Amino acid sequence: MSKLNSAILDQAVTDILAFAKGETVNIDGEDKKGKKRNFTETIEAQITLKNYDPVRDKRFAGTFKLPKIPRPGLKCCVLGNAAHCEQADRIGVDHMSVEDLKKLNKNKKLVKKLAKRYDFFMASDNMIKQIPRLLGPGLTKAGKFPTLLASGDDMQEKIDEVKATIKFQMKKVMCLNVAVGNVTMDHQEIVVNTQLAANFLASLLKKQWQNIGQIYIKTTMGPSIQIYF
Repeated sequence: MSKLNSAILDQAVTDILAFAKGETVNIDGEDKKGKKRNFTETIEAQITLKNYDPVRDKRFAGTFKLPKIPRPGLKCCVLGNAAHCEQADRIGVDHMSVEDLKKLNKNKKLVKKLAKRYDFFMASDNMIKQIPRLLGPGLTKAGKFPTLLASGDDMQEKIDEVKATIKFQMKKVMCLNVAVGNVTMDHQEIVVNTQLAANFLASLLKKQWQNIGQIYIKTTMGPSIQIYF
């Protein structure tokens, strides 16, 4: 059950979208003039935890697939066998074969560069076990170890699934940020994504909503607006 007040969330989404269009919005009693950017701004939820000890309490991690992709611009590279490389070619997705990976020669700098160039990787089922041998630990260190791509999978569907999946992971800080949308999405789609992301995080916590202090939402360049107190 969501503890987010739908009227507050509704108003916050209206305001951040208006701000992103260059309109003037009133935030905390202050008028702020928006600015339209020449790129698609991401909408992010910023969550602060409370009554939680990152040292003593159990660390948590979880992934959740949102109904609407928050960041469609994420770049994928397929580390594939011949069939998958051909498929990737057809749908306009970058790809690398075993031979391409061998050329990197486990060079740490080149692997680091590769990890930086893409937001996520996918690998054919018969290649995924070879990745550590071919590339060393570089992709794992970057938190980008490839997602498995089975021979019967629909590649586009699988890529969209990864793009729509958000991840919450408790490290040593009490603040969590997660993408819940972008400014080209419909108002209602942003509202639903935000509610589902908050509900999922609450389900991972020991005391659920009692462990959530505040939640704000903001666009990449816009002001933060509090939606949970």
